[in-house]
Amino acid sequence: MQILVTDGLTPLAVEALSREHEVTAMELSPTELLERISSFHALIVRSRTKVTKEVILRGKQLRVIGRSGVGVDNIDVTAATAQRVVVVYAPTGSTVSVAELAIGHMLSLSRMIPQADRSVRAGKWEKGRFVGHELQGKTLGLIGSGRIGAEVARRAQAFGMRVIAFDPYLKPEDASAREIRLSTLDAVLATSDFISVHAALTEETRGMIDASAFFAMKETACLINCARGEIVNEEDLSEALRSRRIRGAALDVYQEEPPTHSPLLDLENVIFTPHIGASTEEAQERTSQLVAQEVLLALSGKKPNHAVNPEVLG
Repeated sequence: MQILVTDGLTPLAVEALSREHEVTAMELSPTELLERISSFHALIVRSRTKVTKEVILRGKQLRVIGRSGVGVDNIDVTAATAQRVVVVYAPTGSTVSVAELAIGHMLSLSRMIPQADRSVRAGKWEKGRFVGHELQGKTLGLIGSGRIGAEVARRAQAFGMRVIAFDPYLKPEDASAREIRLSTLDAVLATSDFISVHAALTEETRGMIDASAFFAMKETACLINCARGEIVNEEDLSEALRSRRIRGAALDVYQEEPPTHSPLLDLENVIFTPHIGASTEEAQERTSQLVAQEVLLALSGKKPNHAVNPEVLG
């Protein structure tokens, strides 16, 4: 069968696909994708390629769409389901990488590492300006505690932090096994020194960290978001930071990417990274290998382990 890879898999993953099928790997513009998709049985993308309804309708032979990553925001899953095309992804590939970035942001916020770096590069020696805080003894509040949240908790506990979480889907026995105390959203916001977002983007979570949430937080609290940008209202976050309603924030994801017009860009008490949570060599390899295996399962008529719409499999 014919497999189209548009956003780049690792060589080992492409090699695994090529052992069983014909693989075409190339970057395509939206127009080029529409022109060429009709001859392929499988399409594998990352975040760059948008798999729209029109792409899926043009892909008359498509049997599977693979997303080399955690989310499927760039794939019209409803259209794929209507056309009986299974959508698979790699939910576990970048878990550790995202968790480590969240901890890195926490350390950067507590010790003002990016600001200190810029100060020294500017020829200054402002030791008195960069008196920070320890993580030990502080409370980390998780908004969502699935795979990534659990890994963040483990690392935070190694620093001597207490971990609490708001997660309606986490079973009490699982929380207890992870030494995480389940709590209400209001309590997490009110008592945490660091609040790290690890929830999926749904209609319930969209914009949930807003002005009322910032008002509920400690004035010394810091927000970290390595999940989905739309969960945090950036206008409200900007106001909370400007008015010193909270102490700081660190963001890897944004409402619009890149955040060219974000009101946060001129604030000193924000740390930015360009959506690099999964950008480690190890995560890229794991994710590529996992989505390749999922696509191979689907093409062979077997049930994939990570199908977003398993109902199309019958």
